[in-house]
Amino acid sequence: MSGLDEILNLIETQQQQGEELILKAAKSKAAAIKAEGDKKAQSAYEDFMYKAKEKTEKDFENACNSTDADMKRRILACKVSLIDQAVEKIIEKLDSLPDNDYFQLIIKLAERHSQPEKGVIHLCSKDLARVPDNFENELNEHIKQNGGSISLSDEAADIEDGFILSYGLISENCSFRAVIESEKDEIRDTIARVLFR
Repeated sequence: MSGLDEILNLIETQQQQGEELILKAAKSKAAAIKAEGDKKAQSAYEDFMYKAKEKTEKDFENACNSTDADMKRRILACKVSLIDQAVEKIIEKLDSLPDNDYFQLIIKLAERHSQPEKGVIHLCSKDLARVPDNFENELNEHIKQNGGSISLSDEAADIEDGFILSYGLISENCSFRAVIESEKDEIRDTIARVLFR
């Protein structure tokens, strides 16, 4: 082999070695870049999954709290509705009492609201038409311990049931609905205890 061939072979060998070194370096660099990219992608994936899980758990907790609050509101609304229905039934029952029981109830209410002075009781028109003959006397017999007296007015009060008790310029509405409304918290608590032990 001539000197020129040897030089060409040497150049070719060096060129092949150089190419192999460049390819090896390139492959190594590519592997390092890929490894770095995989590492960053894995880190980004884990970060995303952590945040997504955290957000999902928070959304789930908020949804549960919202549903729980809504359910409690609905239960409360249902209880209030049932209590209001019970109040209406109580008023209906009081209105439909037999005359004797009805006017005994009026007397008890009047006794409870009487003052130690002269008053006037005003009944509604349907009650004035059915008032017992001895009503005024029996009423005054019950309230005499309070030191006052009550006379029955011939004028009907503009109420559905119960009475209006007047002492001079002061009048107290003692219709069943007004009495229940004035003591609604205590009455509703009692009904709630009975309905929802």
